[in-house]
Amino acid sequence: MKSDRLLAALMLLQGHGRMSTRQIAERLEISQRTAHRDMESLCAAGVPLIAHRGAQGGWELEKGWRTQVPALDQAELEGLLMARTGSLGSTKLRAAAQRAFDKLMAALPAASRSHAESLLARLHFDPSGWRMPGEDLSMLPIVQDALARDRKLTFTYTRADGETTSRTAEPMGIVCKQSVWYLVAQTAAGMRTFRISRIRGAVVLAQPFQRPAGFDLAEYWKASTARLLDKREAVRVTLALSPKGVAAFRDWRPLHAAEHHPAAAHLGPDWLVFQVEFDDFPLARFAVLGLGSNAMVLAPESLRSEIESEAKRLLEISRTTPPPRSFGPP
Repeated sequence: MKSDRLLAALMLLQGHGRMSTRQIAERLEISQRTAHRDMESLCAAGVPLIAHRGAQGGWELEKGWRTQVPALDQAELEGLLMARTGSLGSTKLRAAAQRAFDKLMAALPAASRSHAESLLARLHFDPSGWRMPGEDLSMLPIVQDALARDRKLTFTYTRADGETTSRTAEPMGIVCKQSVWYLVAQTAAGMRTFRISRIRGAVVLAQPFQRPAGFDLAEYWKASTARLLDKREAVRVTLALSPKGVAAFRDWRPLHAAEHHPAAAHLGPDWLVFQVEFDDFPLARFAVLGLGSNAMVLAPESLRSEIESEAKRLLEISRTTPPPRSFGPP
């Protein structure tokens, strides 16, 4: 609505001082012509705007003039609390969060606003990892809607092992752990945690539910992660790595140098031996196989034997599988 846009423009000027028509248009995601008309509308409404000409020109409120900052609306409040913690993949949430911050900046005294702007200029949050694939957060706004209104949620969920099931749950909260978002929800089988990027077809049901009194999301998450860590059987692996293997591995997890192992002597002088701890056996197998000829398991023997067996199976499959047909010109 135009009234909302005019208020947003007023908050921008009150919070940031002089701004050009182009800057206003970019912040509000409108054309420069529309931004110019909005400034004229504010002038016509009695807002004391000053138009400065030239390269350093722009629009500025008369010195000392301030308006009362209205209360945050529901979308802005949710955006402020959730969108500013990371990249949500939701344009509406990010826009709502920005409007909220513009209002807050406009409400601050001049000295405090200058300090806040100075801090913001020195802080940047990048939630993405160097090699971590982006999370699909297309279902996050729907999950947030159900959470905010205490409504049941139905969705299709794909587990880590590929099994897909239909779920109906009562959302208790959302947790962000290193750029990965999770839904904590009550189900018929008890409290469960769902990775939001694996949720599909989420629908908010009209049926409300009673949120348990005294439920503490932070305490539940702490206890849940502790139980998960207890269930894992950490595997300590003695690993010989080539220089390429060392470079690849260090981008993924810490390496701790180990005493030279006699079995690594024939690999060459550039190979180094490390002690590496994995969360479980499958993860250790996956990591070592991914390094190919740049890694050699020295211990434990069970992992070494499994890697050798897997390599033999891959070689056999390669030998017995005919090459793909070529559909190019003869």
